[in-house]
Amino acid sequence: MRLTIFWERMADHFGPSYADSFARDHVMAELGGRTVHEALDAGWETKDVWRAVCAAVGVPADRQ
Repeated sequence: MRLTIFWERMADHFGPSYADSFARDHVMAELGGRTVHEALDAGWETKDVWRAVCAAVGVPADRQ
């Protein structure tokens, strides 16, 4: 998954303003105790980060 698609999905789910805030502030067990930004900076694949976000916040299957 391209990074632009990842951020589009984040904005679609959380709204454009809250997506970045969530990505910076929400530490997720699914990402090994990292935020979205930390996981991406550490080299995690965007598809894996998106799957972790989906699992953490219950994104419906049809929006994954």
